[in-house]
Amino acid sequence: MATRRAVVTGASSGIGEATARALRQRGWDVVAVARRADRLQRLEDEIGVVAFAADLTVDADVQALAEWLEESGPVHSLVHVAGGARGTDRIEAALTEDWQWMWDVNVLSAQRLVAALLPLLRLGADADGHADTVFVTSTAAQTAYPGGAGYNAAKAAEAMVAHGLRLELNGEPIRVIEVAPGMVRTDEFTLNRLGGDRDAADAVYAGVESPLTAEDVADVIVYALDAPGHVNLDLITMRPVAQSAQHLLARGPLRPRLVD
Repeated sequence: MATRRAVVTGASSGIGEATARALRQRGWDVVAVARRADRLQRLEDEIGVVAFAADLTVDADVQALAEWLEESGPVHSLVHVAGGARGTDRIEAALTEDWQWMWDVNVLSAQRLVAALLPLLRLGADADGHADTVFVTSTAAQTAYPGGAGYNAAKAAEAMVAHGLRLELNGEPIRVIEVAPGMVRTDEFTLNRLGGDRDAADAVYAGVESPLTAEDVADVIVYALDAPGHVNLDLITMRPVAQSAQHLLARGPLRPRLVD
């Protein structure tokens, strides 16, 4: 079988970048997609991905990506990491434009990519046995929390894209995998959500022993992709040990409760 090729969105930072790196280490060809061309170029120069700058909220950009992929080789995997959150306001005080942005980058981008790339994934599956789609959602898709309803709604909708797609592809050798991380500490996610307030972003993680890293999530994505082609990991929920549930977070050292 030829070297497998993955399209990784959100590849200019965080989980997307870590996934591109992890796949390259495993021998995959990687097309790294994001808006920031300069960061993608540095990644291309460093690890040998192929950079493709695109805004996934723009139909023409996604169509251009699909056309370039069709001309340049097979596609075996779509790993959709791009997304994000804005604001922590209660529903009554939230900005509609923030909710619109979250819907665009988390949900409509997923639909655009599936519509544009599914024909190429079918060709990859036909040639090499199977193909994959991976959607990185969030535990926010599973449990609401105060100040998070806009992001909860967007990620829950993205999860439904994955669930519906899996049903629609029944009978085809195309896996649909959802990875839903809990608390992940990256350079940008919380900082962007909080409008660039570094102190507020740092406070989110204060005292939490070993939040997940982007590399942790990338390892799980690669594990799911490298599983035998007949094995579909429908939903992988992952959290740091310090986060037992969306609402239950331990701050301070983790210690066993020893009995004298």
